[in-house]
Amino acid sequence: MPEAALRWIAGLLQGQRIPFLICGGLAAIGYGSRRPLHDIDLFVPGDHFAQAVALGAQYLSKPAQHYCEAAEGWDLEYVQFRYQATKIEIGNAANARIWDTAVGRWVALELDFARCQYRPLLGIEVPLMERADLIAYKRRLGRPVDLEDIAAIAPPE
Repeated sequence: MPEAALRWIAGLLQGQRIPFLICGGLAAIGYGSRRPLHDIDLFVPGDHFAQAVALGAQYLSKPAQHYCEAAEGWDLEYVQFRYQATKIEIGNAANARIWDTAVGRWVALELDFARCQYRPLLGIEVPLMERADLIAYKRRLGRPVDLEDIAAIAPPE
């Protein structure tokens, strides 16, 4: 039940005034993509990461540590929780890198927590990565699911 999972994690983070930014498929859905949601992806600033990890500790399914998952295009520290069968992955924005398919190398993932769109999503208002930033992020990753999201959310040219 993604609605309950989003309500749970957003409530925890907002309750502690931890800035966060929804990215990935859920952000794309917030901008109009209609694909099925596989998990909830979000980032928090590095100085709040340990606190975010501690808040969800009882639902831990993958420990907080550095992961380099080349097939997914990730090189960062993150934690994974499982809340009512929904995976929630919280990335540490500090030193995060993604694989840029256009240039064939790892690049820094620059996240600006002030650049977001607050939108009602699955019954709760949450900060989504700005549409243009999300499109640029997904274009860099270039996976089939990212290209599908870009086609669904990019403004017509």
